Amino acid sequence: MTGWVKDPGSINVRSPTASATRALKVPRETETLRKRTVEMLRNAILDLRFQPGDRLIERELCELTGVSRTSVREALRHLESEGLVHTVPYRGPVVASITPEDARQIYEVRMALEGLAGRLFAKRARPKDVAALTTAARRYERAIRQREVKGVLAALTSFYDIVFTGSGNAIVASLLRSLGARMQFLRATTALHQSDADTEDSVANFWRIVGAAESRDPERMQAACVHQVRHAAAVAVRVLGAMPASDGEPRRGSLGAVRKVRNRPAA
Repeated sequence: MTGWVKDPGSINVRSPTASATRALKVPRETETLRKRTVEMLRNAILDLRFQPGDRLIERELCELTGVSRTSVREALRHLESEGLVHTVPYRGPVVASITPEDARQIYEVRMALEGLAGRLFAKRARPKDVAALTTAARRYERAIRQREVKGVLAALTSFYDIVFTGSGNAIVASLLRSLGARMQFLRATTALHQSDADTEDSVANFWRIVGAAESRDPERMQAACVHQVRHAAAVAVRVLGAMPASDGEPRRGSLGAVRKVRNRPAA
């Protein structure tokens, strides 16, 4: 009988037909395109090319990115799940605003979890993890002194990924990474607007973390991590409090900075 084979126990087992196999194939190109669309729009928000309160109009985003409305809509839904976009009734999706109170709550969670991650890192990290942490701190210092936002974000992502992984606690790492997109937004905002004194304090704090890691001192590293988060929270709350409230109106001039994902629309 076509499509059936005998197994060793003489039970008839149906073998998948070629058409059924093809139907189960994941369309990799489409998935890649959607992922790239999410990344492109996320980066535009984190780089502040889209400002808090800016309306994200599907038709304009399709023209700017070169992808279909379906891809744009799915990307916006994904960014909404990350807390970077929210939908306003009768107006549609807009770039989410993080209030000083939102920031305070995010940093409270970070203080507890990053302190623990730092303590565990000092106990469990390998020598190459400590060396990588030193390199990431050096990259951060260079980028923040130059107010190079992309460099700051990349260096901080690397620094904390090393701490989380080196802590050896996957649950702590997962909880902290769930804040990733909102933390990137806060870091981008503060990197642009913090004072020179804030920068010096931040750089010193990161080197204290590295010093504690090199000394394998769990208590000192936990305290250094908490101190840096407390400092970052104070800067973020101050910066956000000084920013004008957004009225949610679209600023079309900011949209032109987003380049196309590809040259022609695709699903």
